[in-house]
Amino acid sequence: MSVQERKERERAGRERLIVATARELAEQQGWDAVTTRRLAERIEYSQPVLYSHFRGKREIIGAVALEGAAEMAAALRSATSAATSAETSAADGSRARVTALARAYLDFAARNPAVYDAMFQLDGGLAFAREDTPEPLKDAFAALLESLGEVAGDGVHPGLFTEVFWAALHGLATLTRAGRLPPEDTGRRVELLVGRLAVI
Repeated sequence: MSVQERKERERAGRERLIVATARELAEQQGWDAVTTRRLAERIEYSQPVLYSHFRGKREIIGAVALEGAAEMAAALRSATSAATSAETSAADGSRARVTALARAYLDFAARNPAVYDAMFQLDGGLAFAREDTPEPLKDAFAALLESLGEVAGDGVHPGLFTEVFWAALHGLATLTRAGRLPPEDTGRRVELLVGRLAVI
């Protein structure tokens, strides 16, 4: 390994450590607790080293959001794939996939509140729904579209339907977490959402 390759590897390792530490701190104490000073102390690097990777907290939030988007896409695909493997009719298969997708989305949001906030609530400097949207965000939307596009219904643009369904899931996730909706009814809400919106 050349000196340059070793330096690049070390740099990538430091960057992963910064993101992982920010994420851990945010999940434990909230995003207000994530400061460059606290991160530098936790990872045992100076603040200038941290700034050589990220210009500030906003970029760190963006990096956590991109990592979270990749994880969410994988979780959604895993859930819909597991639902697809069951022997069912086409309609039952579609319902099972969409239900599994909705549950996986809500589960991801509940298990990773700080990451979810980085993705959808905080300013991480990321562009959404534009040409320059980062690939992990596009892929997370694609993971939703793969199952939701098939149940949009005649004459309904699959992307538009996916946006509406996603907005409903986001509302459920956000309101449940804020204590505005009782969590014990989440399953019934998912069934209602799938039954009323998805054309199966």
